[in-house]
Amino acid sequence: MFSRIARPTATLVRGLSTSSQHNARVAVLGASGGIGQPLSLLLKNSPLVSELSLYDIAHTPGVAADLSHIETRATVTGYMGADQLGAALKGCEVVVIPAGVPRKPGMTRDDLFNTNATIVATLADACARHCPQAMICIISNPVNSTIPITSEVMKKHGVYNPNKVFGVTTLDIVRANTFVAELKGLDPARVNVPVVGGHAGKTIIPLISQCTPKVEFPADQLSALAGRIQEAGTEVVKAKAGAGSATLSMAYAGARFTFSLLDAMNGKEGVVECAFVRSEETECKYFSTPLLLGKNGIEKNLGLGKLSAFEEKLVAEALDELKGSIKKGEDFVSKMK
Repeated sequence: MFSRIARPTATLVRGLSTSSQHNARVAVLGASGGIGQPLSLLLKNSPLVSELSLYDIAHTPGVAADLSHIETRATVTGYMGADQLGAALKGCEVVVIPAGVPRKPGMTRDDLFNTNATIVATLADACARHCPQAMICIISNPVNSTIPITSEVMKKHGVYNPNKVFGVTTLDIVRANTFVAELKGLDPARVNVPVVGGHAGKTIIPLISQCTPKVEFPADQLSALAGRIQEAGTEVVKAKAGAGSATLSMAYAGARFTFSLLDAMNGKEGVVECAFVRSEETECKYFSTPLLLGKNGIEKNLGLGKLSAFEEKLVAEALDELKGSIKKGEDFVSKMK
């Protein structure tokens, strides 16, 4: 399966970028936060972005002023408060949403639900009204519920396109690549592990059997590796000791996904990323698998491919939790006034 999964080539470093310039208006909703600021910095650095629209409930004018001094072509505008949200979204082709509260020690991603569900529903509603054709990339946790929320809100407005709503799970892939490379003494930039399922705990399913280059681990090491990938977010939450969750690595992963999407929208062929999307691949309505991206979002769902017995077991064990999280998101929207 793996020959078809290409690493994104839009580089995160201005000096190394070989991508031709294109004009894309990209919005970051939650741009003043721990993920939003470094994500906005990485997007400002890219020749793929011509206009950067930054929105948050506080501090956005300062973040925008700061970024606007960087010697790259993207123009930066800050918008603050609910009354400026429509203007922030107008004309945007891609909207990236890291808004919400972060995890603290002892919290699961699901503990964030009540606060973040309301935030995501409000922002999705604004996207449906002001940029209904845009690609929507959701980072806000719990992604297993915030993607169903976004989808249901878009449906209420009659503008839902399942090929344009993505739950950004890229950090799971980035972590899997890094941890496999560390164990095998490889260059992480040349390792690619697809990660499927969802974006919380045991719903995160790394497909080590499909890694490029091919790697093998004894059963105990494989189990420990999968467990570390699943709980890597908690590793960071604990290390930050109450000061937040993964922000810098998440910003990198969010930028990587956004650049892949922009490359595909610009006509680049063979761009593949995993993301949590509407899916027919399993009995879950939403599921993350490798996706071939194109000008209009998802061009083709590449599915699960051939799984090892260990991976089949992980998928089976994830389904009930995933279904529950999806239903929780859908029920939240159905009860909204």
